[in-house]
Amino acid sequence: MEKYNLDLIKDSPKYLQIYNHVKRLICENKIKEYEKLPPIRMLAKLIGVNNTTIVKAYELLEKEGYVNKSMGSGTFATSINQESSSTVQRKEGIISFDTGNPSTEIFPIDDFKEAINMALTNEGSTIFEYDEGLGYEPLREKIAQYLHSKDINTTKDNLQIISGAQQGIDIVCKGLINYSDVVYVEEPTYNGAIEVFKSRGAKIISIPMLDDGIDIGVLKLKLEKIKPKIIYTMPNFQNPTGISYSTYKKKKLIELAEKYDFYIVEDDFISDFKFNSLDNKPLKSYDDKNRVIYIKSFSKIFMPGLRIGIVEIPSELLKKVLWAKYSSDISTPGLIQKSMYYYMENFSWDEYLKCVENQYTQKYNVAKELIYNKLSDRLKIRNGSGGINFFIELPRGYLSHDLTEFLLGKGVSVLPGTCFFDNIIDDRFFRINIARASIQDIEKGISIISDNLDEFLYKYKDNITIKNNRFFY
Repeated sequence: MEKYNLDLIKDSPKYLQIYNHVKRLICENKIKEYEKLPPIRMLAKLIGVNNTTIVKAYELLEKEGYVNKSMGSGTFATSINQESSSTVQRKEGIISFDTGNPSTEIFPIDDFKEAINMALTNEGSTIFEYDEGLGYEPLREKIAQYLHSKDINTTKDNLQIISGAQQGIDIVCKGLINYSDVVYVEEPTYNGAIEVFKSRGAKIISIPMLDDGIDIGVLKLKLEKIKPKIIYTMPNFQNPTGISYSTYKKKKLIELAEKYDFYIVEDDFISDFKFNSLDNKPLKSYDDKNRVIYIKSFSKIFMPGLRIGIVEIPSELLKKVLWAKYSSDISTPGLIQKSMYYYMENFSWDEYLKCVENQYTQKYNVAKELIYNKLSDRLKIRNGSGGINFFIELPRGYLSHDLTEFLLGKGVSVLPGTCFFDNIIDDRFFRINIARASIQDIEKGISIISDNLDEFLYKYKDNITIKNNRFFY
């Protein structure tokens, strides 16, 4: 507790001083990744402030991504801004199952260099001007052609170039969501979307995920009582579960959107590949009611640092979303847009995707076999159909934060599942992501988890009771 001591200055807000102090401890790795922060009352007593001051500091830390709160368990430091210290460790031997970034080995660096040179040569100085409006027209035309191959009937005039899927979610919310509007989300779901909806003051309602997609029965019951403005979905290889919707549920969701007059935001990050799915077609390809706002990210299939994607928007919403994009950053950089176009136009985009699909599919199949063979006798595995994520459940009485700390000490990093829930009441879930890991690392990492799991289950049995009791002292 000594590191949390702080001499407060009179003329500066106390909660900001505490926020900056804890943030500094996290950034300097003096508070370790997944380390539990002191309970509110304990820290308030130590520093000499009231509980509300600590609450405000913790809320700001959570908003900025430095901590995660787990109901009933406490507040835990995240990995944000600990790259300077932890990246070296990971490169020297930590097997990383906690990040969704693809392996850099798949990046077509040499070809993209040529594409950049083509863009600079052909476009000249205009490449550095603002590209207002929907984005670079030839790129939109090229992406529209690609979407046609996925049975999405669209035109360049309905496509907005965006700086990654996160911005897509953000500008859709800016254009459509007002304070206190209702948003439905899958449970569990992508944390970045939850945070955007919260920042807009939306009321979030979570609908459970079944093995074939969102629970339609629960959804219908909710719709009878509360009509949402939008529902946020990942119908193919969902993050974090890997679940894909059945064809029936894809069509049914569009039918319900028409009946109850709401829009569906489809976040598509990897439906380009089939894996073991019976239907990897985007939800948008079934949209005969013009109810789907389709966000397509290239981050998991191309180079994530480019930060490029598209939003396909129903015509009646186009102006709202276009203005939201303009107010966010005016436009996605012209150099990136035009380089992407010249790459898709002059290099074998389809062949590149086939190569990436083969790598992802091979890794997925190896990971799935190992996880089911080595872990399913002791842990519950969500039944996904492909993608890059496996969502796993510990027995009752255990915490995923304990597991992540334990496994990190054994040389494997996984992501606790708390960040994928809006209101979690049970911290037993964790995610294994295989995007970055090699097949050799997948084999080694899952074996490490399996070989040490019995030790964890014995050592941490009923440890949750001890942690919870601290809140009453």
